[in-house]
Amino acid sequence: MSHVEQEIVSQPECWRRALELKPAGLPENGERVAVIGCGTSLYIAQAYASLREAAGLGETDAFAASEFPAARGYDRLVAISRSGTTTEVLAALARAGHIPSTALTGDLDTPISTAANTVVDLEFADEKSVVQTRFATTALALLRGHLGLAPADLPEQAARALAEPLPEGAAAAGQFTFVGTGWTVGLANEAALKLREASGAWTESYPAMEYRHGPISIAAPGRVVWFFGEPPTGLLGQVQGIGAITSVTDLDPLADLVRAQRLAVELAKAGGLDPDRPRNLTRSIVLAQPRPE
Repeated sequence: MSHVEQEIVSQPECWRRALELKPAGLPENGERVAVIGCGTSLYIAQAYASLREAAGLGETDAFAASEFPAARGYDRLVAISRSGTTTEVLAALARAGHIPSTALTGDLDTPISTAANTVVDLEFADEKSVVQTRFATTALALLRGHLGLAPADLPEQAARALAEPLPEGAAAAGQFTFVGTGWTVGLANEAALKLREASGAWTESYPAMEYRHGPISIAAPGRVVWFFGEPPTGLLGQVQGIGAITSVTDLDPLADLVRAQRLAVELAKAGGLDPDRPRNLTRSIVLAQPRPE
């Protein structure tokens, strides 16, 4: 079994541990918050930001770390970085030294531990695989729990997601589109990235209502449209009428992401690829710094 497969199946226990944590430094109700990350961590930031703001708990924006506007007046900066070494995240924290900052990381023995004012220890969810699975979902489980917006049975739903069959025909499909609404748009983005990283699959992701405005033109038999959460009225029937393979489940959308992770591994193996070692990627992006003149 690959590292990523082992990490996928460990998620129910990781989420259980995360929901028991009461870490310091997470945003308080009413704070104006920015959340940053790169790659998978950015998409988790997007999901958290949308969920927090929609719940009326405070204005919350998500940014790719390289694009964070440090001059804006935020009350707190939350940085998500599994490795704790990502160059853009560290640079953003340095630019925002005037803003109280909290970092969620899987490795405390890294520069992020001193770059942020407060560090949330998620070492129990760190990973050996390049492809992120359990660290990202555990971080979001923790953040949802802190908001009071995580179902009590979330770990059990993760276990269901490990056992339930994947959508019929998905493993043989030639293209995959993931759609969501609100906070699940971030999950759709992450699901598409997982398939792209692990298997090199042709994947796209969109807000569900935007999917009608052009992207639906590529829907066809033998292609998948995967809904995170309840589909908007009429859209599921429209896609099914085209003949595309669809995925809709009553699982919590975060648990449904576990199913997409499983599909990514299945596609990689079917294509003779190692899901632990995606092409052109490393576990952390550490950029060479310019030499001083």
